[in-house]
Amino acid sequence: MDDQILDTYKHAITRRHLLSAGSTGIGSLALGSMLAPKAFAADLAQRGTDFAPKAKRIIFLFMNGAPSQQDMFDYKPKLDELHGKELFKKYDPKSKSWSKEGFIEKTQRLTGMTSGQSSFPIARSNFKFAQHGQSQAWISELLPHTARVADDLCFVKSMHTEAINHDPGVTFFQTGNQQPGRPSMGSWMSYGLGSENSNLPNFCVLISNGTGRPGSQPVYSKLWSSGFLPGVHQGVQLRGGKNPVLYLNSQPGETVESRKRMIGRIGALNQMQLEAFGDPEITTRIAQYEMSFRMQMSVPEATDISKEPRSILDLYGPECQTPGKFAANCLLARRLAERGVRFVQLYHRGWDQHNGLIGALPKQCQDTDQACAALVSDLKQRGMLDDTLVVWGGEFGRTTYSQGGAAQAANGRDHHPRCFTYWMAGGGIRPGFSYGESDELGYNVAKDPVHVHDFQATVMHLMGIDHERLTFKHQGRRFRLTDVHGKVVKPILA
Repeated sequence: MDDQILDTYKHAITRRHLLSAGSTGIGSLALGSMLAPKAFAADLAQRGTDFAPKAKRIIFLFMNGAPSQQDMFDYKPKLDELHGKELFKKYDPKSKSWSKEGFIEKTQRLTGMTSGQSSFPIARSNFKFAQHGQSQAWISELLPHTARVADDLCFVKSMHTEAINHDPGVTFFQTGNQQPGRPSMGSWMSYGLGSENSNLPNFCVLISNGTGRPGSQPVYSKLWSSGFLPGVHQGVQLRGGKNPVLYLNSQPGETVESRKRMIGRIGALNQMQLEAFGDPEITTRIAQYEMSFRMQMSVPEATDISKEPRSILDLYGPECQTPGKFAANCLLARRLAERGVRFVQLYHRGWDQHNGLIGALPKQCQDTDQACAALVSDLKQRGMLDDTLVVWGGEFGRTTYSQGGAAQAANGRDHHPRCFTYWMAGGGIRPGFSYGESDELGYNVAKDPVHVHDFQATVMHLMGIDHERLTFKHQGRRFRLTDVHGKVVKPILA
């Protein structure tokens, strides 16, 4: 090979160098979002945000296991009248027609837990309903504290989803897809908006175990994964107990200065690797070491409720002083939101009442009712509710028919994706309002359906993000939280 050809190759950009530079660019974007979050967020808003944000942060109260809307929010007096009667019409394959008896044509999928039932009796609720506030919202006797903040809430009674089992159902709400691997909603918000506090993660996760059905429906870390987004946008779980974040504290005898020197030297080594290989995950590692060092001071301060006044502790109830309880997580969620965390995700397990509903549902409501209402009231009195969006709901709803015999009232309900209830508050949501309707039996959406992707699009809109424009290119395709679906539900906007 002559000198002329060698000189040509010397100045050429190889495929390895091209990919390295491109990867480092993505990594630098991730690092910038962690080390200069305000500048990063301002830059992103200038490049891709179409709407003035109504909300700066989100607290998502996820009721893992699917709460029964007929027993809590979606009052259906017709169930009392028709209790025990067969819900489904019978299909005659010979005449290809449905029977006159029954009320619903059984054309949808049922779970394996009830598909083999020979009878599907309509089941009334065992709990009384009453109207509350100027909005006259129907709320069950199980939720007296929520009833007191009814005029701050917007009920969406026409939610529907495509998933019928728990794992794909929860994954769908959190990531926009039923299969795992996509970035979670909190990760998208972190990627799109950055953080208002460089000493805390953009996205925090809190988990509590309910008393209604303890241990049911585990929650997995894939639900707060950053997927194919840069790893700095993954959710950070804060646990109950003395050490909210594992491996955060220094070892005995280790000083702050020695830890700082160690972080600096590890960062220098990682920087050398980054320059050599251009792997964006090395940038993530650098950012996470820096963040963990800052969190050694910020996390203990954020989780210390000793300076909270007695009035606030009483507002949330006695369990707010027991780390890991739902009430404690609600109070911590307010403290994190107050310190600039963009997205706080709470999971409360135990809502999967296929049987024993009459005894278990009141326990679940007692776990959550006071704390949910306290969170809304607390944010409101601090002037934070206007720019904090609070969301309450599960992965789907519960059936009108009883799982097993109907007896005197429903003591078990199966999964129901066709119609269920969410509530939202603050952050640009219309208060004291109810949107959408189910039919008289609470089985199908009768008016103004809201799909999971519509819900996600609306939440992003409130945060100042056009859900169709916030995308990330992965494996040759541009992905977004709402996939290729979703529309903003404008009537529920304030």
